[in-house]
Amino acid sequence: MAGPEGRGTPAAGGAVAFAAHDHAHCTGEGMARAEALSAASGARLTPVRRRTLEILLQSHCALGAYEVLERLAAEGFGNQPPVAYRALDFLVEQGLAHRIRRLNAFAACMHPGEAHSPVFFICRACNAVAEAPAEAVRRATEAAARGIGFTVERTTVEALGLCPACAEAGA
Repeated sequence: MAGPEGRGTPAAGGAVAFAAHDHAHCTGEGMARAEALSAASGARLTPVRRRTLEILLQSHCALGAYEVLERLAAEGFGNQPPVAYRALDFLVEQGLAHRIRRLNAFAACMHPGEAHSPVFFICRACNAVAEAPAEAVRRATEAAARGIGFTVERTTVEALGLCPACAEAGA
């Protein structure tokens, strides 16, 4: 599921950008936020959890647990599935990653620590994933739910299509 490097990140102001950017800055900023949030909440960002998040931040694609496990194992973190699943579950529980159900995979949260209802734009050709705010969608969903007496606990929107590079390539 690995997609092109440097794509699938939100740009300034939360706009979606499937464009080249400074990966080191992006990953460094994401790790700094994760460490600060973990320290503030008392959650422990162990070496395997930290490395798992780095892998997700560096890829900008949704990665399956076995893809993460393969990378962790290559670096000596163990090769049993629970190693990856426990780390990924922790990251999702802490709001540092999202599960992309359409792909049965995981992506780093680009807005950790912020209350948000994201929409995920998934490129069907390269599996690059971009996260963008979707407050209007959340509000509309909650209004419709109220109309039928339903209480929404969580909303995840996943949109499948083509990123600009794949669309241009005729994928």
